[in-house]
Amino acid sequence: MQKKIAVVILNFNGEKWLEKFLPSVCLHSPQAEVVVADNASTDASLDFVRKNFQKVVLIALEKNYGFAEGYNQALEKIKGNFEYYLLLNSDVEVSPNWLVPILEKLDQNKNYAALQPKILAYHQPDTFEHAGAAGGFIDTWGFPFCRGRIFETVEKDQQQYDDTRPLFWASGAAMAIRSELFHRLGGFDGDFFAHMEEIDLCWRLQNAGFQIGYVPQSCVFHVGGGTLAYQNPRKTYLNFRNNLLMLIKNLPAKNLFFKIFFRMVLDGIAGIHFGFQFKFQHVFQIIKAHFYLYQNFRKILEKRKTTQKIAPARKLETIYPKSIVWAFFVKGKKTFSKLNF
Repeated sequence: MQKKIAVVILNFNGEKWLEKFLPSVCLHSPQAEVVVADNASTDASLDFVRKNFQKVVLIALEKNYGFAEGYNQALEKIKGNFEYYLLLNSDVEVSPNWLVPILEKLDQNKNYAALQPKILAYHQPDTFEHAGAAGGFIDTWGFPFCRGRIFETVEKDQQQYDDTRPLFWASGAAMAIRSELFHRLGGFDGDFFAHMEEIDLCWRLQNAGFQIGYVPQSCVFHVGGGTLAYQNPRKTYLNFRNNLLMLIKNLPAKNLFFKIFFRMVLDGIAGIHFGFQFKFQHVFQIIKAHFYLYQNFRKILEKRKTTQKIAPARKLETIYPKSIVWAFFVKGKKTFSKLNF
């Protein structure tokens, strides 16, 4: 019997994560075809999967495409075979029956384009994990945050976010998405390489009229930083660059210039903050991200035109209408529940 969902794990030199977590994925995902897509790893990942997991579908990509384009390439190879994809990081442990409530929600509500489970920290399982927690949002200036995690403040899970309100974005660490919509909207933006590509895609899905959902009955445990450490300067570059790309592509034309200009001013303030912490590599990465914007401005505008043709920008209620920076650092609202949003 053909399975309607594929759990797709994108791997790059993650043999240790596959050895640790792939058994739980295979054991607890009987409803799914498990797929490992390898981004031309130089470790023994491919041999490990071939030797120990004969039932796992293995896709060997010819080079390291990064997270965004790597998934695009892999999913193109299984296009048309599954109704849903579940994109799962290699450093995630899943729990028994984790797919059941996700499948039920996708089957019962066609307006949900993408869903995420509750994401807890593998090493602190009573605490939300940084990359997703209980679902993602952005503020009016494009800063992302989560229910359960604002900036570096992470909350303990006390079932305070066990409702199923619509999200702005579902975490790429564990994202279920309708395959037809993934391909119709062009998948991830390959130019992002890694970081925020899932937020960009979720924004396009909402502009196309769909919702992003959260399934608290499903729970996974994420190590986090398993592929690129949170304090890595390369991550700083990708986050700042990709955030600006995402805003230019998806914001309504009204106030677009002003929002981009003010956001870049805020980036400058962040750079000064890094400077005071003597994190000069991070300062350089922010400058580098802005220069990417200047050097590729025409290309980015063309990208915006294409995006707007497929999913024209609209006003979204899932965007926090104020500044999360102001709320967090000035007003002292350190948790999502205090935002009154």
